[in-house]
Amino acid sequence: QVQLEESGGGEVQAGGSLTLSCTASGWTTNSGFCMGWWRKAVGQREREGVANMQMISGSTSYASFVQDRFTIYQDTAKKTIYLQMNDLRPEDTALYYCGADYGGSCPLSRPGWLNYWGQGIQVTVSS
Repeated sequence: QVQLEESGGGEVQAGGSLTLSCTASGWTTNSGFCMGWWRKAVGQREREGVANMQMISGSTSYASFVQDRFTIYQDTAKKTIYLQMNDLRPEDTALYYCGADYGGSCPLSRPGWLNYWGQGIQVTVSS
């Protein structure tokens, strides 16, 4: 059973930076495994995709609102992904979730396709 542990959230002022991390345990195969970040703000019905990464190939994708402010990267040996967030804005305030699944993709627009989730970590950006 895959488990995801998140860390690194908190509160910053607009323009500041935070780095989130998510470590996967129980990942039992070297076949395709995808990890990424989704977020849900107060009042949103669904989680929206932020960024994801294929853990074998290293390929990444980002939501358009990221606009080169965020970077997702991995430490393969630690089975950990990081989300470096720069130039944070108040509209980035949300509960950020790490998601993962086996297979070739974990589409940002399809969070319901993923089977594994962290408990979520709060990011608050004050103006």
